[in-house]
Amino acid sequence: MSSPTGYLTLDSLTELVGEKSIDTVIVAFTDMQGRLIGKRVSARLFVEDVASHGAECCNYLLAVDVEMNTVEGYQISSWERGYGDMAMIPDFDTLRLVPWQPGTAMVTADLHWLDERPVIQSPRQILKDQMTRLAERGLSPFVGTELEFIVFDDTYREAWQKGYTGLTPASDYNIDYALLASARMEPLLRDIRVSMDGAGLYCEGVKGECNFGQQEIAFRYDDALVTCDNHSIYKNGAKEIADRHGKSLTFMAKFNEREGNSCHIHISLRGADGSAVFADPAREHGMSTLFEHFLAGQLAAMRELTLLFAPNINSYKRYVDGSFAPTAVAWGLDNRTCSLRVVGRGLGMRVENRVPGGDVNQYLAVAALIAAGLYGIENELELEPLTSGNAYTGDASRVPSTLREAAGLFAESTIAREAFGDEVVDHYVNNARVELAAYDAAVTDWERVRGFERL
Repeated sequence: MSSPTGYLTLDSLTELVGEKSIDTVIVAFTDMQGRLIGKRVSARLFVEDVASHGAECCNYLLAVDVEMNTVEGYQISSWERGYGDMAMIPDFDTLRLVPWQPGTAMVTADLHWLDERPVIQSPRQILKDQMTRLAERGLSPFVGTELEFIVFDDTYREAWQKGYTGLTPASDYNIDYALLASARMEPLLRDIRVSMDGAGLYCEGVKGECNFGQQEIAFRYDDALVTCDNHSIYKNGAKEIADRHGKSLTFMAKFNEREGNSCHIHISLRGADGSAVFADPAREHGMSTLFEHFLAGQLAAMRELTLLFAPNINSYKRYVDGSFAPTAVAWGLDNRTCSLRVVGRGLGMRVENRVPGGDVNQYLAVAALIAAGLYGIENELELEPLTSGNAYTGDASRVPSTLREAAGLFAESTIAREAFGDEVVDHYVNNARVELAAYDAAVTDWERVRGFERL
């Protein structure tokens, strides 16, 4: 039987399959765009066959755009290479129930080539490689992601038919921390919270946000890989549950000109003995030397690694002065005008990176946080003075303002190439170029409104 948290072992899954309580197992991974991708497998076949060697999938799944179009420029997958297979190898530490899908369990997979080499361009593998670098120093990362979304009273299919215009948000005014208006959404929000608890996530709670229909459901921090695996399941599951309620929700970074959807990421490190290596009560601000180096690395690498925090054209629409989305590469103590906000104490001492939006690929973002921190630690970078006032009006360098700028910085980044390798950097630069080419070729509603009659 399953554990109280919703996790399963292969033995308990086998028992549930024998009882006919589980008939389907989803084998899944997160693609470049942060989407949960995979296949539904007969539970009996999974137990008898797939569990031992994995399941195959086409390698184009890490070489397409958001529309699933095959595109040029990827080394790992092309017409010339024949679009062969990758293997999805189950990670049984992630095997769990899917309470919102009857008779269903799910396992997160690592991607391997058929000769058993890991696919290094896979987001989960990129994070695991950075975690290995930390482990070599006797350090472990703990992470929490705070993902916001906007709820609409339209279904997904209705929204599609409307071209995603004229939708009805699930509230009519700013509902930041508001209980009354948020209660209208509570049947949906409660279903998401309870369902995620049943899938092994540790839900902390929910609060209203500033935009109409906007909410944030928070989950307890955990090991970085666990948090990122859970993030994918939550994001996909929340959409499925909303669809079942006759509603839709979006995690896009900037749906309209009001407040965008953020995904603030909190990260802290611990020693091999579980010690709070970021904390030192005897030093200024209670920050250890290691933490100062780690934080200095975040500042030094932020502009070059922003592509991994903000991967889409729309991501950069969030960065508006005075909007609670950061524009300055600066750090402060509990200062929400900064891109890096230091909070907590003891084991809870951490830095919150406020740059990512709701569209972020969490594996890539956390990998970037670790890579930047290691750059600071390895080079013993000195931490610049904190920002105590309004970072929006200061003279700090700025977060890149467009995908084109961020992709150029990433492509030329020695930090990125030394941390991730040329193959990974070139892969994700190509992804950005594909998006830029598609955007540059598009004729938008904004252009028609301004130019149809008046130009």
